[in-house]
Amino acid sequence: MKAVIVGAGNVGVFLAEDLRAAGHDITVLEQDPRLVASLSKTYPDVRWVAGDGCEYSTLDHVGLAEADVVVAATGDDEDNLVVALLAKQEFAVPRVVGRVNHPKNEWMFNQTWGVDVAVSTPHLLSAVVEEAVSVGSLVRLLRLDASGVRLVEVTLSGTSAARGRDLASLGMPRDATVVAIVRRSNVVVPRGDTRVEAGDEILVLVSPEAEDQVRRLLTGAEGVPAP
Repeated sequence: MKAVIVGAGNVGVFLAEDLRAAGHDITVLEQDPRLVASLSKTYPDVRWVAGDGCEYSTLDHVGLAEADVVVAATGDDEDNLVVALLAKQEFAVPRVVGRVNHPKNEWMFNQTWGVDVAVSTPHLLSAVVEEAVSVGSLVRLLRLDASGVRLVEVTLSGTSAARGRDLASLGMPRDATVVAIVRRSNVVVPRGDTRVEAGDEILVLVSPEAEDQVRRLLTGAEGVPAP
């Protein structure tokens, strides 16, 4: 895989090092030439280029048209959106990932701006905290692509109507798939005849349209209609 990362802050450097260690071809574009010179010595297996990622000519120079993935990882949301838009509209990059620095800006990181996947650290932290303490409610962990498909988690409560039933009988919507069940620190590969128990952490890939139905199926109490 050929990836271009724009921004050599902590996030960009970590991504470059990690992806290069996995055998990928990595180019990092950074405005600060002194930082580029320093990082080139520290990580010689990564291609470091000094330049402005918001400039068409610079992106063309680093070969963005041949990239499989572009990651807009600067510390400025406006710059990340410009990089994403240029990458998608001018260079037709198949997959563009945008870093969201300010949570209130996440709504802009969508396909209109060329972003296939938006990563918001504050929202991820919030989801992790909520997941750790929430039982009997649906928690959104991650949005996977521009279609809005999400990875959600429900820790089954002792009063859930789903408790003791097998997955096939739950009537999951077509746009939702149970991908894993974590039970007492063990991963259970879900099958149609897998019975869910109180305390199970159920991970579901679900479209926005099917999310409410999944919530009702997994969080509704026995004998009580779910809202």
